[in-house]
Amino acid sequence: MGVLSSRTHVVWALAAGGILGVGATPRYNKSRCFDPFPFPAATEVQQVRIRELAEALDIHRKRQQSQHSSLTLTDLYNVVEKLRAGLSLTPKEQITHENGLATVVLSLHQQLDVAVAAAYGWSSTLSDAEILTHLVQFNQQRAAEEAAGTVRYLRPLYQAPGEQQAAMALPVNAPVATDVAATAAQPWPAELAQQMFAVRSIVQQAGGEALSSAQVAARFRRTKADKVKPLLDTLAMMSLVRHLEPEDTYAA
Repeated sequence: MGVLSSRTHVVWALAAGGILGVGATPRYNKSRCFDPFPFPAATEVQQVRIRELAEALDIHRKRQQSQHSSLTLTDLYNVVEKLRAGLSLTPKEQITHENGLATVVLSLHQQLDVAVAAAYGWSSTLSDAEILTHLVQFNQQRAAEEAAGTVRYLRPLYQAPGEQQAAMALPVNAPVATDVAATAAQPWPAELAQQMFAVRSIVQQAGGEALSSAQVAARFRRTKADKVKPLLDTLAMMSLVRHLEPEDTYAA
């Protein structure tokens, strides 16, 4: 749970998950966000550190909610994100800040992000794009291992008691449909996750028709193909779109 609560997993889930409605609300799809997510091969010491921080976060949130019945996690995390961004709070948000001790939540998440990054052997200062690139590469390494019969279980005694790894059959995940209203000349999103959502949506809306990076870029205002192609290549590496021949064409 500590790894799933970290920035590392959030970046992956936002890029790989579905989106809901015209507002592009992120949707967590198990077959895309959880099943293929490559967990770190953490040492026992690293596991203990991540577990301690995750438990401290869970205990803190439950304690504050038990003391303040009107406190919701949505309101609390809206305040946490404003604190993270250095934005000022409204009087109502200030009450949420005080009731939820939002600075404690932010601190625990920041410590958790550092601990999880260390478990992967990464710097805690990586950008979202760098985290996503590393995760895709890590996912491909794990896929090659599993194709050879090696499965890195998180809880082997629970998940596969007495099983030989080489004999384990691997599940095949079915693609997950995404519900997005088709639009033309959309504004180019500012954040990486929203850019991934938007590009993937354009390809899926084509209904299997091949699109070039220039054609996808043309669906956004003042956006060039060289900005879109790296995202399409990353989506293709994650098996969220298909990279076709000739080069620089993609389809759902």
